[in-house]
Amino acid sequence: MTLAILHSRALIGMVALPVKVEVHLGSGLPSFTVVGLADAEVKESRERVRAAIQSSGFDFPNGRLTVNLAPADLPKESGRFDLPIALGVLLVSGQIDLPELSLKKTNEAWVPTLKKYVFAGELSLTGSLVPIRGAIAIAIEVVHDRQILGLVLPRQSALQAAEVPNAKILAADSLKQVVDFLSGHLLLGSVKPATDTHEEGMHPCMSDVQGQETARRALEVAATGSHSILLIGPPGIGKSMLAHRLPGISPRMTQTERMQVTAIASYLDSANAKIHSRPFRAPHHSASSAAVVGGGKMPRPGEITLAHQGILFLDEIPEFDRRTLEALREPLEHRQISIARVNHKVIYPADFQLVAAMNPCPCGYGGDGLGRCRCTAEQIRRYQGKLSGPLLDRIDMVIWLNRSGVPDTDAKKPEPSVVIRSRVDLASRVALDRQGCRNAHLEGQRLEAVCQLDQGAQQLMCELSRRYRLSKRSFVKLQRLARTSADLDNKTDISSVHIAEAFRYRVENLTCFTT
Repeated sequence: MTLAILHSRALIGMVALPVKVEVHLGSGLPSFTVVGLADAEVKESRERVRAAIQSSGFDFPNGRLTVNLAPADLPKESGRFDLPIALGVLLVSGQIDLPELSLKKTNEAWVPTLKKYVFAGELSLTGSLVPIRGAIAIAIEVVHDRQILGLVLPRQSALQAAEVPNAKILAADSLKQVVDFLSGHLLLGSVKPATDTHEEGMHPCMSDVQGQETARRALEVAATGSHSILLIGPPGIGKSMLAHRLPGISPRMTQTERMQVTAIASYLDSANAKIHSRPFRAPHHSASSAAVVGGGKMPRPGEITLAHQGILFLDEIPEFDRRTLEALREPLEHRQISIARVNHKVIYPADFQLVAAMNPCPCGYGGDGLGRCRCTAEQIRRYQGKLSGPLLDRIDMVIWLNRSGVPDTDAKKPEPSVVIRSRVDLASRVALDRQGCRNAHLEGQRLEAVCQLDQGAQQLMCELSRRYRLSKRSFVKLQRLARTSADLDNKTDISSVHIAEAFRYRVENLTCFTT
């Protein structure tokens, strides 16, 4: 055999596209060439493959070796092509005796057929297989391809990919094991998903927050409906404290959400991708736009993607670069980010819950009741103006924290996170069973169907809309917040009480902010 063709996958964003690894051995001076828009990491596989083959007890052929990664216009990166390239080299040099090409095959049930398997794995110089990035994304695409029987991966990557439902994952520890599998001398067993008994990570408890009952209730509403929230108050009032306790009261992830989050973690970390709780990302305000939304020559995911199905906390939000903040507008609306380059476009998921915190003025003490603020009206206007109107309009809730919300030291101990989370979990499950999404994502006919207002609520909504000239987006966000408030109260219809609470979070506080 002078030509061998194996199947692998190339990652473009979170999508694993098919790649044919074609290996040809011809006569001529010894050479080893890799073509097909391969980056430096792929081209370096020549030395890894050569050393791995020799360390595994095989001979590296003398001749003109050409490896083509097709299609040629698809960018290839990472060392995941090491394994199929090495197998191709051994095939064209006659060092793997495929039973499918032999008349001696006897057991059709487990004789491997080369074109029915996808191979991905990086090789060490000793011939052992090293974990790769994106194993879960590859497994998801392989499951959808009915012509593929299985996916051969390094063992640690296989344990990650086994989490994908209905995926047949075969784990190998070395190049020699895969060769024995193809030769019919070894059966690679299917990897089953491990039973996860690990509890979710420990989070700070809401019982640490003394007072601030309005903010505590607002945080509960935000957690239930996945609503974005802006916390405003002087230094030391508890804004960051509240934000860091939001993961502890957020609803537990569904199996689909956990798979999405784990796939992103697998894309970035080949070794540690097991996720047990919702992500919580808190980039510093000096972070660049590319670091927050994603970017680079080969676009990599940013903080908004790493916070997918979790929380993105922007502390001191006015200190972020204006372009970085404006770049959040589309992801907040569409829950994904599209990064375009000259040769290709990458789409990353970005369904995150935005939590932001800021001071009311440059000195921080505006409105604290102690008269310490010395900022002029123009300074305050300029400081608050760092958040544009379109960005503010996309934030569901604006909460002002003040000193009056801090109780005496002998006050009753507040509710712990576990109690609040039980209510949040129940209301969140009700919403998911009713409409199949979080309340913050309701739109169109589904919004109209589930946001049924009683007579008092209808009259109040009409009055608020007329008096405050609400935009269509503000009107919809009011309905979503009211729906979440009603779910927490275990009510089917939305009453005027729920509309009033939503108005206080959405319009009343936002009006105070902008004026």
